[in-house]
Amino acid sequence: MKGMSRTRIKVCGFTRAEDLSAAVEAGVDAVGFVFYPRSQRAVSVEQAKALRAALPPFIDVVALFVNAQADEVEQVIQHVRPSLLQFHGDETPEQCERHAYPYLRAFRVGGPGLDSSAALLESCNRYAKACGWLFDSHSAGYGGSGRKFDWSLLSAVSAHPVVLSGGLHADNVERALEEVRPFAVDVSSGVESAPGVKSAEKIQQFVARVRAADLSVHSR
Repeated sequence: MKGMSRTRIKVCGFTRAEDLSAAVEAGVDAVGFVFYPRSQRAVSVEQAKALRAALPPFIDVVALFVNAQADEVEQVIQHVRPSLLQFHGDETPEQCERHAYPYLRAFRVGGPGLDSSAALLESCNRYAKACGWLFDSHSAGYGGSGRKFDWSLLSAVSAHPVVLSGGLHADNVERALEEVRPFAVDVSSGVESAPGVKSAEKIQQFVARVRAADLSVHSR
C-alpha cells in the first residue's frame, strides 16, 4: 500500500473516556481496547462497552486479544461491537478465522522464527485472510515493551496493509514512515504519561508528526 497519501493512525490501550476524547479531537482513525488481563491497559467488557458508546461515528474500534478463549472473544464481539479483532498472541490461522470477523494478525518481530525477513514473510503468509498484518517488537509479555525493532526486516512484506507498531513516538515516527511506508501506525506507550493514561499533548504531537511525514514522503 505504498501509494497511500495518508497514513492511518491507531492509538491503543485506552482505559479512560477523557483520553478517547483527546484522541478523537487530535484526528486519530482507530482506537484500541486491550482484553488481555495481564496487561496494565486491560479493560473489562463493561468498561469497553461504556467507552465505545461515547465514541462518535467513523472511528474504528479494535479489540486486542492474547490467546483468549473463543467464548471470551464472542462476548466482546456481542457487547462491544468492535470494527476489527487484533490477535496478538500465539493464535493459529484457524483460531483467528473461526469468528468470521475482520481481523489483524500481530507479529512480534525478532522473536523465535520471526528474526529474518524470509522467516517473517513465511509466517505472515499463513494469515492470508487477515485484513492487515501488524508488526510489533518481541517481548516476553506479548507487546507493550515500548521498544522498536529492526524495520528493515519488513522489506519483503507487501501483500497486505502493513501496520507498524513497537516503540513509536513523536520523535521517531517520521523516520519510521520514511523507511517503512506503512499503511498505518499503532502507538500506545509512546503517547502515555503512565500505563493506560494517555497524554493529550503527546497524542497531538504524534498525529502532527505523522501528518508532516505524509506531506514530505508523498510530495516526492
